[in-house]
Amino acid sequence: MIIAANWKAYVESATKAKALFASAKRMAARPGVEIILAPPAPLLGLLVADNKSKVPFASQDISDTTGGAATGETTAALLSGMGVQYTILGHSERRAMGETDAVVASKVGHALAHGLMPIVCIGERERDAEAHYLHGIRTQIAAVYAPLSPKERMSIVIAYEPIWAIGKDASEAIMPHDLQEMVLYIRKVLTDYLPGRASEATKILYGGSVEPGNARELAGGSDISGFLVGHASVDVTTFAALVKAVS
Repeated sequence: MIIAANWKAYVESATKAKALFASAKRMAARPGVEIILAPPAPLLGLLVADNKSKVPFASQDISDTTGGAATGETTAALLSGMGVQYTILGHSERRAMGETDAVVASKVGHALAHGLMPIVCIGERERDAEAHYLHGIRTQIAAVYAPLSPKERMSIVIAYEPIWAIGKDASEAIMPHDLQEMVLYIRKVLTDYLPGRASEATKILYGGSVEPGNARELAGGSDISGFLVGHASVDVTTFAALVKAVS
């Protein structure tokens, strides 16, 4: 199981970042689990340098530019050169700030061009009885996959994050059977872009109110490859319990 820890902006000190990293390295020794850390951009340089552990790093975003006169931007080339291996793209919080499907697709192209593996976030804002939200999921997938080559399409990790499930109590989050149905739907859409049974090899993570108490049930009751975890990933005790629950 892949456990991608998106620290968002919760971690604001080097001391806490180092403590979380040390804990992640210990947990990465557990069998059956891969931990990916996505700290805020300024902390990547601190943690990635001379990283000899089994824990790879992800950026929380990349710039939609190749560099130059772009104050405040962080390019895929820079991150890749530092040793970052993944990047989270299209997160709902970025989309809420105005990031469109076209921008996400462009960033995916930049990431792949520089050897970063994109973790592409998709998800509906709300559900309706007529299941129109499925069209939105298909549109998000198509925007990313359509411009890519067959080889590039195989390098994408999908993170399904239904916005309505984020920030809820575990009891109000998605149920395993609903998650399984969404995973099946996502893989069905991917067959439009991947040959043969290649869609079955695509890693699909789930994010949205994941806690130690529901992680094992969600993992066991669906075909997910792991989790994209937010707030729960910045508490050492909670994150350790979550990793233990699914490893």
